[in-house]
Amino acid sequence: MHMCICVCGDVSQASLVICISFSVYPCVCVCVCVCVCVFGSPGVCHPCGPRVPSPCALCCRTATVWRSLSPFWGEEYTIHLPLDFHHLAFYVLDEDTVGHDDVIGKISLSRDAIAADPRGIDSWINLSRVDPDAEVQGEVCLDVQMLENARGRCLRCHVLQARDLAPRDITGTSDPFARVFWGSQSLETSTIKKTRFPHWDEVLELQEMPGAPAPLRVELWDWDMVGKNDFLGMVEFPPPVLQQNPPRGWFRLLPFPRAEEDSGGQLGALRLKVRLIEDRILPSHNYRPLTELLTEAVRGPAEEDAASPLAVLEELTSGDCRQDLATNLVKLFLGQGLAGPFLDYLTRREVTRTTDPNTLFRSNSLASKSMEQFMKLVGMPYLHEVLKPVINRVFEEKRYIELDPCKIDLGRTRRISFKGAPSEEHVREASLGLLTGYLGPIVDAIVGSVGRCPPAMRLAFRQLHRRVQKRFPQAEHEDVKYLAISGFLFLRFFAPAILTPKLFDLRDQHADPQTGRSLLLLAKAVQSIGNLGQQLGQGKELWMAPLHPFLLQSISRVRDFLDQLVDVDGEEAGGPARALVAPSVIVREGYLLKRKEEPASLAPRFAFKKRYFWLSGETLSYSRSPEWQMRFSIPVSHIRAVERVDEGAFQLPHVMQVMAQDGAGALRTTYLQCKNVNELNQWLSALRKASAPNPDKLAACHPGAFRSSRWTCCLQAERSAAGCSRTHSAVTLGDWSDPLNPDAEIQMVYRQLLLGRDQLRMKFQEDFNIATSPEADTMRASGAKEGACPEALARQREAAGRLLEVLADLDRAHEELQQREQQKAALGPPGH
Repeated sequence: MHMCICVCGDVSQASLVICISFSVYPCVCVCVCVCVCVFGSPGVCHPCGPRVPSPCALCCRTATVWRSLSPFWGEEYTIHLPLDFHHLAFYVLDEDTVGHDDVIGKISLSRDAIAADPRGIDSWINLSRVDPDAEVQGEVCLDVQMLENARGRCLRCHVLQARDLAPRDITGTSDPFARVFWGSQSLETSTIKKTRFPHWDEVLELQEMPGAPAPLRVELWDWDMVGKNDFLGMVEFPPPVLQQNPPRGWFRLLPFPRAEEDSGGQLGALRLKVRLIEDRILPSHNYRPLTELLTEAVRGPAEEDAASPLAVLEELTSGDCRQDLATNLVKLFLGQGLAGPFLDYLTRREVTRTTDPNTLFRSNSLASKSMEQFMKLVGMPYLHEVLKPVINRVFEEKRYIELDPCKIDLGRTRRISFKGAPSEEHVREASLGLLTGYLGPIVDAIVGSVGRCPPAMRLAFRQLHRRVQKRFPQAEHEDVKYLAISGFLFLRFFAPAILTPKLFDLRDQHADPQTGRSLLLLAKAVQSIGNLGQQLGQGKELWMAPLHPFLLQSISRVRDFLDQLVDVDGEEAGGPARALVAPSVIVREGYLLKRKEEPASLAPRFAFKKRYFWLSGETLSYSRSPEWQMRFSIPVSHIRAVERVDEGAFQLPHVMQVMAQDGAGALRTTYLQCKNVNELNQWLSALRKASAPNPDKLAACHPGAFRSSRWTCCLQAERSAAGCSRTHSAVTLGDWSDPLNPDAEIQMVYRQLLLGRDQLRMKFQEDFNIATSPEADTMRASGAKEGACPEALARQREAAGRLLEVLADLDRAHEELQQREQQKAALGPPGH
């Protein structure tokens, strides 16, 4: 058995950060699938089987962990979502090589449960059994009226249509009909075959019966010729709603109300770390005062560092909050064209307050976290270029490597030979040769990569080099200036990527245990090189000694590499920026299957041809192969929507459609098939991000195809018929290449400050009392150190006061925005 986990949900304009680990008791192989259904309840993920929710918008799937009782992923997903999140569900699946994956269990989390604690959820949760009647999705459109006739009151329910229903049949569709209940009466609509987007347009009238007022319930069912019908969802309206405000419009389908059954851990348990970050972004001018405060800090003189708003902000945050703050600040200053001065400011503060060079940048300070995030944002293409060839070799060759005598397994190395099984010494010698065979190309690639290292990284390292050299000029500290840079580049960048290549997008799958051990040994070696051999021969890992001669030879080359790396002229280009990569840079490429424009009589699967695609901020282009000179292209600015295609449209999985206007303004659809669900979601996300600024986006589309003179999704006979399903342009996966959004980043900084506002006020009052007390004159006379003298306290008090004023202004702006939204909501929803 091979298991995976699927996360499904319907979402809001927010970001979900999800980290996953898992413990299961049967002997299985596991992967995790993260699905998001934007509209409706958690619905069914068709790639995982006909009974598992199929995401209307997004499905992220982790790597499969094979043959493990307690698999660990450590994978993190950031999902950007639109404005109607209310539910999230995690599905654990047993991956099968043939046929659909089997559902093991699930966990459902409501939006309220996730948002109850700003820190989110971080705990082990038992899996529950999957009830097909609870797996519903989609919406139904109704127009209800209460009327009077000769026999009394009657209820007229106009059942118009439904959309995005769960696929209950093996073909990926359903045969839906509606059943209306009012009191003891019920009526049914006709059944519409093979569609998830039925159009009934039928009016059902029910006469009021004597007794207490009854609620109206509308149920949707999938008709089956054999066996019982499958439940698709329901909506219910209490009598007061029917009397005062009869329902009219689209309504989300819900499962039958029932308590979720906890299996008591019999199905296993899933450890989740889920955090919902939801915010409203104000117009840019509202954030300008806070942005100016922060940018003034990095441009100010060194003597004002301790009193700057950034210093106050660092003091107010710790732990996970500091990690988030570092990411937000790096993106903010990258967007302002001031990442270099920002990192130099943090470096200056960190170096100034460090007395022991051995502890420099060893803590999780804001300076360390910011430099780490900066490298990931700016240097990811560089990392891939340097490490990917060797990482691929390690995965493909799957050689057994072990130097630790306590872990050598001679059974893995047995071979038929007249000499018998190899000894431990032979295994160690062979492993040493293999390790150096991988390490050599890695070191060669790193020391030869000076010209390929991003200029912004080189400038940041040059500033770091100068600050450290100035702070520790003594001869005995000669290596500190090198260790400061290698500590970031080797210990926090190269070594973690070698250890867990999946987390750095170097591989699609996690390493198996044997390959993982090889990667661990390589990472240890690279870490030793980054430490410039200072800890060689120390500690418990003396079995690494045979590798020491190679490491010592590499260290001198690394010193020369670091000298060349910081030997760079120029300054960081100023001015605001919106992207980490230029529009012409390729952000995604690879083979996809493209459907011919108008295949005559070919079967659907034969109408798709293999083509190589490139996506940049300017064009989506393709050709027969990467070397082919003739290319065809679609301007990204012409794209109006990028959506999934139902599997039933072509009887093919993992198909997406790119809808773009041609030169004459006509809408053209290009159908592309990906090899798996992860590749599909990565292309969907990349194309949506690239086309995000485009005007005139489509609000609806057809998730099927126009074949045999009708749409396969809603069965409409006109090619020009309006789309039957809403589009999902706001649903994307977060990654390093996301466009910079300074307003969103400064809003998150504002939220961080709000969490520490009470502490800031207390400090402000405390410092004020100290500065105005009689002891202040004594402190001034005794020449107390900066940070305690009245002059420094006065500067800190002024910085805190300015921050509090800016926060109050932003509070008022958010209150005004909320009032406008409430007034708009009071006017009623727009017509459907």
